[in-house]
Amino acid sequence: MRSTALLAPLVFVLAVVVGTAGCAAAGSGGSTGIRPVLSPIDQGEVPDDTTVYDTDVPAVARLDGDLRAALTAASDRAAGEDITLRINSGWRSPEMQERLLRDAVSTYGSLDEASRWVATPETSAHVSGDAVDVGPFDGAYWLDLHGAEFGLCRTYVNEPWHFELRPDAPMVGCPDQYLDPTEDPRMAG
Repeated sequence: MRSTALLAPLVFVLAVVVGTAGCAAAGSGGSTGIRPVLSPIDQGEVPDDTTVYDTDVPAVARLDGDLRAALTAASDRAAGEDITLRINSGWRSPEMQERLLRDAVSTYGSLDEASRWVATPETSAHVSGDAVDVGPFDGAYWLDLHGAEFGLCRTYVNEPWHFELRPDAPMVGCPDQYLDPTEDPRMAG
C-alpha cells in the first residue's frame, strides 16, 4: 500500500503544473482561478522547536527585520540564562489567519467572542510580520520580564505569549497592555 506521504509531492507537482498550464492558456497574465497548493509551512505554520535562528521557516523569515533582530538579541541573552525562546507563531498568510479566525468562531460560538483571541487577516499583526508568539511558558515569562530592554512588548493581557516590537521601549518601557484584541484600536480595521 502506498503511503499518503509519498503522494503529497505528486499532488503538489500536479497542482503547480495544472496551475501553470491554466495561466499560460489564459494569456496576457489572466488567471483561471487555479492556485498552486501551498504547504502549511509556506502559509506560516511553525514546526516544533522553531527558534528565531530558523530563518528557512517562512514564519520566521517573513517577520519584520527589526522584530527579528530584536528577537535574536533577546534569544542570545536568554540562552545565557539557560532559557530558550521558541517561536510558536510568527508571520502568517492571510489564508492561514482566515482559517484561524473561522476555527475560533467555531470554538467560541461567535465572531465577537472569537475576536478576543484572533484578528482578521486585514488587522492581524501576524499577517504583516509584526508579531510573534513565544513559548514555552518559561520563555514567554522571561521575555515578559526582559523584553522591554530589546523593544519587545506584550500587547494583550489575555495572550502572555504575544509580543510586538516597540522601538522606544528600551527608553520608556512598554506601553500598557490591552485586556484583549477587542480593546486595540488597530483591530477596528
